Amino acid sequence: MLRWIIFIIIFGIIDLYAYQAFKTVSKNQWLNVLYWVVTILVIGNFVMHYYGFNRRDGFSHAHAYAFGFFVAILIPKMVLLLVMLSEDIFRIPLAIYRFFTEGDSAKGNYFASRRQFISQIALGIAALPLASILYGIYKGKYNYKVLKYTLHFEDLPEAFDGYKITQISDIHSGSFDNDDKVKYGVDLINRQNSDVILFTGDIVNNKADELQPYTTIFNKLQAKDGLFSVLGNHDYGDYVTWDSEEAKTKNLDYLKKLQREIGFDLLLNESRYIERDGQRIALIGVENWGAGGFKKAGDLNKAAQHIDVNDFKILMSHDPTHWQKQVIKDPKHYHLTLSGHTHGMQFGIEIPGWFKWSPVKWRYKYWAGIYEEAGQYINVNRGFGYLAFPGRVGIWPEITVIELKKGVVEV
Repeated sequence: MLRWIIFIIIFGIIDLYAYQAFKTVSKNQWLNVLYWVVTILVIGNFVMHYYGFNRRDGFSHAHAYAFGFFVAILIPKMVLLLVMLSEDIFRIPLAIYRFFTEGDSAKGNYFASRRQFISQIALGIAALPLASILYGIYKGKYNYKVLKYTLHFEDLPEAFDGYKITQISDIHSGSFDNDDKVKYGVDLINRQNSDVILFTGDIVNNKADELQPYTTIFNKLQAKDGLFSVLGNHDYGDYVTWDSEEAKTKNLDYLKKLQREIGFDLLLNESRYIERDGQRIALIGVENWGAGGFKKAGDLNKAAQHIDVNDFKILMSHDPTHWQKQVIKDPKHYHLTLSGHTHGMQFGIEIPGWFKWSPVKWRYKYWAGIYEEAGQYINVNRGFGYLAFPGRVGIWPEITVIELKKGVVEV
């Protein structure tokens, strides 16, 4: 209860500043009433869904939208708070100075007009994140983008020159609320006509039942050399309460069964070879390995025990911190690692080929796209689905297509 009281007090302080800006610009009484009606409804809905949250039931669509609309009003109001507070930091000392040096007559109109001007600027700035967040909830979460890369390797077997990989990650099927959009995404994957499809974990939020309605959609995925997958941290069911360990184990077994029904060859600290014209490349898949409290079920040595050090190797590992902490320095030299997990935080700014930024960069060194270290590459996929916040703003759902080329990059 105490934390909710603190939450309401903090939000109330933010709202006091936000409303100052709003009422200074809006002289319409009904708009002022509407401001408070929307605020109370959104906050009330948020508290209703999260007060006494039951981990046994898990996270529902209603929880997601309660959180999404809360974020939609919180961030613009924080923008208003920052602008108005910044003005007060400058305005109040100046008002005190003018009061003692010029008297009451000099300050009234000046500060009234200045406050209105600042409020107009603040509202204009705040409108941008509001519109972006609402768009992200309405359309952004299904705004699939196909990102294509070409990577060169001198030791790539000749038979695999031009080999195409489609990577998807973080499906989070329990979050979906539009079957037609998901079908479109699957069709877009198939249209890439890649040689193999690799899925790098988190096919559900918590429970295998979330995937069951979508098996007939995802089993339409096709690739010449098949579909392969690994588990992500959410696939183990660690974030909900189970009646027993047996129930939790049964859930994971069912999830594995559903993946097989879709057509995935699920690699659980295992490896496979893909062969072509008498040559081969190695595909290694580890269970989730993450830093900072995340499950460490991944065993790279076990997964690669049947792989020769001279093989060309592609590693599937859900969390990019595994690449950072273990894979880069492994003597077997993993040419390409495919990860996901970060979602790019589902929020950021990207201008392809020029600029990318998200707050998630403060948590993960490798958070989206292609990185190269010590002659090895990783691609961190931004995710096919979404989690918690029911949308995406600036960081769009991703289908990655990587073409392998033999040789070096021509400068």
